Amino acid sequence: MVLKKKKGIQVDAFVLDHQQLERLHSFADAEGQNLASLLLHCALLTDGIQQIHSIKQIVPLLEKMDKRSWCDPMVKSCLEILGVMFLSLDIKNPLKRVLASSLNSLPEPLVAEARQSFVLCLSEELKTADLSQYRKTMDNLASCMENTNIGKSSVNILFKEALQFLQKSILEIEEEIRNLSGNRIAQTRLMHDLLMGIKVSMMLIQKVQENIQENLWKKLDSSIWQIMCGLLNSFTCFLINEDLLQTVQTTAGLAVVLFIKTMFEPGEKLPCLISDLLCGSLKCSDMPDWFVESCRSLCTADLSDSVLLFLCHGALAMLEWKNDSMDWNAEKLLLDIALALLTLSTRLKESVMAASLSRILAMWTNSALDALQSSSENLKFSLNGNSETIRKMLDYVYAHWEHPLDAVRHQTKQIFKNLLQIHQACVQGSVVKLDPFFSGLIDSLLSLEWHVKGKYSSLGYLVECVGIENILAMDRTIPVQILGVMNDQSFAPYASDLLETMFVNHKKHLASMLEGNTWIYNWHETWVSPLLLILCDGNPEQATYVTDYYLPKLLKCSPESLNHMIKILHTSAESNVGSFNTRGALGALMACLRTARAHGHLQFIDMMQSGLVSIGCIKQGLVHQHDQVRTDALGLLCESHRSTEIISIEEMQLIQFFIRYNLNSQSPAVRQQICSLLKKLFCRIHESSQTVHKMQQMKSKQGLMKHSVIWNPLMTLQQYKDFMSSLCGILFGALFPGSSHPTRFTALTLLGLIAETFPVSEAGQSQELFQIAQEVNLPRIQTLLHCFASTFEEVKILAFDLLTNLHPVLPYFQDPEKLQPLFQVAMQLSTSAKPYDCVTASYLLNFLTHQKGLRKSCLSNHPLLDTFQPDEGTSADPVEENTLAVIKYLLINLEEEILQADKSLLQAAASFPMYGRVHCITGAFHQLPLNNVTLIPEWKEMVAKLILMSYKLSAVVSPVVQSSSPEGLIPMDTDLDTAGRLPLILREIQPRDTNDYFTEAKLLKECCRLDCASERDENISIEIRDEERQTCDVTAQMVLVCCWRSMKEISLLLGKLCQLLPLQASPSCPDALITVEQVKDIGEYFKHQLLKSRHRGAFELAYAGFVKLTEVLSRCNNESLHRLPQQWLCNVLEEIKSSNPSSKLCATRRSAGIPFYIQALLASEPKKGKTGLLKMAMKELISLASPSSTPPSTVPQVHALNILRALFKDTHLGENIIPFVADGMRAAILGFTSSVWAVRNSSTLLFSTLITRIFGVKRGKDENSKKNRMTGREFFTRFPNLYPFMLSQLEAVASTVDSGTGELKLHPSLFLLLLILGKLYPSPMDGTYSALNMAPFTQFILRCGYSPVYRSRELAGRALVPFIMLNQVPQTVSSLLAELPDCNDPIVRQNAIHGTLLQDCPYGIFSGGTGVAEYS
Repeated sequence: MVLKKKKGIQVDAFVLDHQQLERLHSFADAEGQNLASLLLHCALLTDGIQQIHSIKQIVPLLEKMDKRSWCDPMVKSCLEILGVMFLSLDIKNPLKRVLASSLNSLPEPLVAEARQSFVLCLSEELKTADLSQYRKTMDNLASCMENTNIGKSSVNILFKEALQFLQKSILEIEEEIRNLSGNRIAQTRLMHDLLMGIKVSMMLIQKVQENIQENLWKKLDSSIWQIMCGLLNSFTCFLINEDLLQTVQTTAGLAVVLFIKTMFEPGEKLPCLISDLLCGSLKCSDMPDWFVESCRSLCTADLSDSVLLFLCHGALAMLEWKNDSMDWNAEKLLLDIALALLTLSTRLKESVMAASLSRILAMWTNSALDALQSSSENLKFSLNGNSETIRKMLDYVYAHWEHPLDAVRHQTKQIFKNLLQIHQACVQGSVVKLDPFFSGLIDSLLSLEWHVKGKYSSLGYLVECVGIENILAMDRTIPVQILGVMNDQSFAPYASDLLETMFVNHKKHLASMLEGNTWIYNWHETWVSPLLLILCDGNPEQATYVTDYYLPKLLKCSPESLNHMIKILHTSAESNVGSFNTRGALGALMACLRTARAHGHLQFIDMMQSGLVSIGCIKQGLVHQHDQVRTDALGLLCESHRSTEIISIEEMQLIQFFIRYNLNSQSPAVRQQICSLLKKLFCRIHESSQTVHKMQQMKSKQGLMKHSVIWNPLMTLQQYKDFMSSLCGILFGALFPGSSHPTRFTALTLLGLIAETFPVSEAGQSQELFQIAQEVNLPRIQTLLHCFASTFEEVKILAFDLLTNLHPVLPYFQDPEKLQPLFQVAMQLSTSAKPYDCVTASYLLNFLTHQKGLRKSCLSNHPLLDTFQPDEGTSADPVEENTLAVIKYLLINLEEEILQADKSLLQAAASFPMYGRVHCITGAFHQLPLNNVTLIPEWKEMVAKLILMSYKLSAVVSPVVQSSSPEGLIPMDTDLDTAGRLPLILREIQPRDTNDYFTEAKLLKECCRLDCASERDENISIEIRDEERQTCDVTAQMVLVCCWRSMKEISLLLGKLCQLLPLQASPSCPDALITVEQVKDIGEYFKHQLLKSRHRGAFELAYAGFVKLTEVLSRCNNESLHRLPQQWLCNVLEEIKSSNPSSKLCATRRSAGIPFYIQALLASEPKKGKTGLLKMAMKELISLASPSSTPPSTVPQVHALNILRALFKDTHLGENIIPFVADGMRAAILGFTSSVWAVRNSSTLLFSTLITRIFGVKRGKDENSKKNRMTGREFFTRFPNLYPFMLSQLEAVASTVDSGTGELKLHPSLFLLLLILGKLYPSPMDGTYSALNMAPFTQFILRCGYSPVYRSRELAGRALVPFIMLNQVPQTVSSLLAELPDCNDPIVRQNAIHGTLLQDCPYGIFSGGTGVAEYS
């Protein structure tokens, strides 16, 4: 591999003040050889890197000096200046670390002098009263304690002063945070300063041990004791303050435990104190007064869940668990912490807290392992695998090993691994192979379905503990079962990791048991034979994933197995060539060879010489019917373990053969793979050519002519050049007019990769190997320009990128006469009625702006553009000048068209739809880094005009998109006869579905109805004549497309302006291009459009622009702008809540743009903060969505349900939305009981979204796919609030099902509840330790099986499965069969019989449920 040159490291240089420089001048010698001269030279340097080199010379210079001169005043002054330098540098500056290293290396006699200088400088810093300097002083304290021995001893001397400073600074920062309430950015910055203060306080206690070991400061009347009590009190307040960042609370928990540990005596009773604190049994009367005063809030109040969690974290992190004095109290504390954490796991559901809890549980398992090294037998008995604590830990693992958060899943794996080690530590001396705990775990895991991802890592850890031989003894088909799972890419990585653990362990076991290489036959039979069977005749997806994930790991473990596989496949390759659906032996051979070569097990030249495969066989693979076989054959040629491996002439010929037949692949995935593999080939050519060139130079110098017969480097370079030239010819030839999209896409992508790999050199520079510009002539330039006309935008992008790379060296574009026709074509396309034409115009204009002669050749004759004359002294980029001129030209034309559209929207829709111009303007902004422009006044004026133009265009087209039925609207404003009725038409198209639409009947006047009847015929098109008297038809669709696309482009343009342009926060900012007031106006515009538009295309794109604005506002330092999203959110929620009949909010069309509006406001909130806006909005929306006993109106409920649906679908909110899923599901189920259709409809949509959010996106057609299910334990552990709700609802539903009269009574919630319960499945892991008992559901589900509705009986049969434990199956089956009526019964109800049988057999407990097959 050719290493890329690292970018130069930037180091900020330090600067000394004038007084210090004068001191150094006074001590510097004339020769510049003493220490003062060195420091003076270093201080005058402006480059930080050079200063580092100078500082490194300090210690060698001092060591060379005469020891008697160390007492010289010059040395003392220099040491003082070194102290000042160290404390003045930023903590992240590399200079500080280098200076610390030099100070640590000072000669011993100078250490005391340097320490004295440090103490003086540091004491001055500790006296600062400037809040803005507190963070710098904290950083210096941390640097002194971490990096320098001198600094650490200085802090030791100033221990009291440092504590006083930390107490004062922490209190003042806390007060400032309270004063800045509402300013989140400033508060967050101060909270990080507060966090640093807590960390430095802990560091001071932990690292400055000399002061801690003395007992003088522990007197209650000492000042240090009082300071520490004050700090402990502050840390306790921070711990319980929910308004602070979670990292501050977590660190405060650590500090509280550390300070209590340091101050509390006797230390033997400390575990009892912490244990009582966690269990809530602490008695203040038994505690010292200082503890009660400092930790009063922990002693008297009920601790919140988060505080308990952070205290557990502090106890685990700050107490010693490894020492040999683990007494009974410490062991009890360890078990109490486990109990507290497991209790919290059922209550903490926020994503951040759930991740913290899993991490702390993993810490507990590590602490338990440490404690078991020196623990009593009682602790070992309490922590063995059969103990209650470990069982509950395993319950947590089973409920969270498929948690949505990666962090939780990762920690769950670590917890399981540590639990196995804990059990091993508890039963040391016993035979692990026969241990019942491990045997039970293996049985349970193997009985699980393979679609449970947590099964794979757990089995892997068990293999490491008990060995693969014990697992294979239970079932020899396990490798085949795991390989069978690999037809799904989501499971392939997990399966391959487990298989790797297994076959590596199996290899070690067999090699230790058998002599020589006889073990390999058994190993091949177990692991290689199933692989070859899948590669030859298996499912295509399965074969692909096995090749990608499993085969490389197998070859890495046993490279000698490659010859075995090739031998078997080669013998059957001729007879089993494969087909369109199967790879056959030929495809398997290509896959094995490709993988082996890519991972360094095989080289192409060795493969050819040894006859492993022939050229004809490879050619057969390159044109195989199966896509993956062709890709593997190409990968065999392109991929190599060494990027500098020389490409042979045979490989070049085979690649040319491949490209001729495979450019037109119809599969996007195959095209992507082809381009990726050929990119690797181009990189190999480029890097190997450099190697060949160096070898040629060495050969020329040494004159080794004897090697020229064997290999000629110049010939290889010429072959490379000829190959690349031939390749370019093939690719350009594939771009002929009429070529298919796949062919064009592949050819342009490859040409772009060639241009990227072999960059275009500037004039005067030489390229050693290849220049693509040399292959581009006039016909090929025209071919690339014709690609702009493609209807596929990705083809336009590829052609644009390629031409942009080539145009500096192509003389064609230097001719102004060539640019004029292109510019005219772009202008014409920008007003085309075909939407994709404006995209072509945009890319063509963006390309033309890179041409230096554009303004002179195309824009100089326009009279209004003459006003734009940049100053001659301004060194503006030509691209910037051209872009500004093009935007101005487009804007001038657009303003004229808006005036005409205001008179006749029909003519505008037919002749000059305005969205194309706006699209070109937006596209032009993508070409410039607008935060670094030079023509500031011109851009300011342009931005203001663009914003004003956007408002004008929106005013023209908004009546259509805001109409209650925009799809069939034609405002007939061009006909003289109907022009007089235009006010009536405009009044008619105004929004009519406001809130009063549901309470008052709207009747049109008879005249209006008669007038509009003939105008609304969908089959009639309106004929208009443009200025040239050409007749054209205008349909409602043309008007609508013109209007909603115009709104779309306006939204994107305004969003782009807010996102890219610098924000002017004050008039003193001269470089800003957009003002605060303009941003506020844009925000109000988006608000108006999102809340008033009815057309989905309009408000969806308005949402896209509004999101860009809210993202800018969330990062803005301007307080008035930063608070705008919160103000807008509160206002719209209040408007929804008020249910005012005069409200213009759209209550139909799923609330139109209202959900998008709220979605954009919430999505911009920082995800790692407290998400206060999200919590406030969700609380209000769930309250509105829930049924009320006396609702004033159902409109707020409909809005709330629609908004909740949008928020639960939004991926930007991530896992922060999960804590509200249970309440959302409750609102959706209860909404079904409403008598209003709109509420039921919105509840249906919300319910469907929540099912997807909980169980995942359905990937197939199977409604009961196991991929979209979870165990009952996992479901009710994640959403415990749904347990009592669903139980009570199911009870109410069951009471209406079994009607004695046979009357059909269908409860609205019946289907929903059974659908949810039917998506659960039983697990062998469910046992008596589950906190949520499933038994109460069973009786109600059984009664639902008697429903007269067939679908309900079917769902009841499925829903029964997860609630029947394995040992309850015989009893349940017997009871169900006993309930069947006798032939002598007077009343036989067929529905009840059918429901009972369904619960028994086809859908119920004998339907293949996990763990019950033995009973069937």
